[in-house]
Amino acid sequence: MTEQMKNLFMLLVGIAVVLLVVIILFTGKSPFMKFLSIFLEERTDDDDYEQRPVQKKSQPDRSSGSKKSSRNDDVQKRTSEPIVEMATLIRKSDDRLRVIESTGQVKMIDEYYELVFVTRKGKTLKIECSRNAYDRVPFNQQGSLTYKRNTLVKFKYYEDTVYND
Repeated sequence: MTEQMKNLFMLLVGIAVVLLVVIILFTGKSPFMKFLSIFLEERTDDDDYEQRPVQKKSQPDRSSGSKKSSRNDDVQKRTSEPIVEMATLIRKSDDRLRVIESTGQVKMIDEYYELVFVTRKGKTLKIECSRNAYDRVPFNQQGSLTYKRNTLVKFKYYEDTVYND
């Protein structure tokens, strides 16, 4: 075997090894790809799935009275695709600042609406929504919850479908 044939053979083996490593690392279910998807995820500046709105210091924290850690319940799945789960609405919460001008005009500023669902598996989901969706989603009604990160897309139950406007 000549020196050129040995070099060609080594080059082909090297290419095969590199292709094999790429296939193993970049398949969808590999741990490396799951780790890498955190950094490749599409995000805008205003999408922050873990950060809650800033609460005023004068308001007490209105979280549940239990002292157990609910960190796992609050963190949504980290994908940019909509997620569909069967869930039931258990709580509604809102944060609004109402400003009344000297002319009598009333304005709502910094409106934030949140729906708290519990899934069939017992996981608690805190989902942001619009005012219209906040008013229309009924309590204790099981339905198909579609959300993206922590924002409502739609809630479909037996009698109606509520979309986030």
